[in-house]
Amino acid sequence: MTDDVRWLSPTEQVSWRAYLRGQRLLEVALDRDLQTHGVSLSEYEILSMLSEQPGRRERMSELAALVVQSRSRLTHTANRLERRGWVQRHPVPGDGRGVELVLTDAGVEAVVEMAPVHVESVRRHWLDALSPELVQALGDAMTRVRDDNGTSQQQRAEVARVCGD
Repeated sequence: MTDDVRWLSPTEQVSWRAYLRGQRLLEVALDRDLQTHGVSLSEYEILSMLSEQPGRRERMSELAALVVQSRSRLTHTANRLERRGWVQRHPVPGDGRGVELVLTDAGVEAVVEMAPVHVESVRRHWLDALSPELVQALGDAMTRVRDDNGTSQQQRAEVARVCGD
């Protein structure tokens, strides 16, 4: 049965483990820096994504797919952000079941205040460690990974199903 497995070569194994550890360490560092504002990286990502959407709003199911979170986890995070006055939930017009998350004016102010901290953190922990060529190569590589694993509606539905609670 193991004869069918395409095992990783030693070079692939080293690269894969370096990616996993580096990605986790980067997330920890970015999260730690945002804690100065009392938010986690995942909370900031949601606020930031909403700030970039038309009307500062997005359907909860689409937002969950964008930030690769289960709907349940997004709902819990939205509850915390709602208590802070940074987001509100509204029914989707013409859709009795749909709910969208809307960034409030206070949420916009929070993003504007946190963005410089986040950008500096990204620079310090990621960009400063890489040459411009490596940044481009990593961006290209992760775009391919993203496109192969989650950009079609069917793939997003599968991610939502797998991440679902």
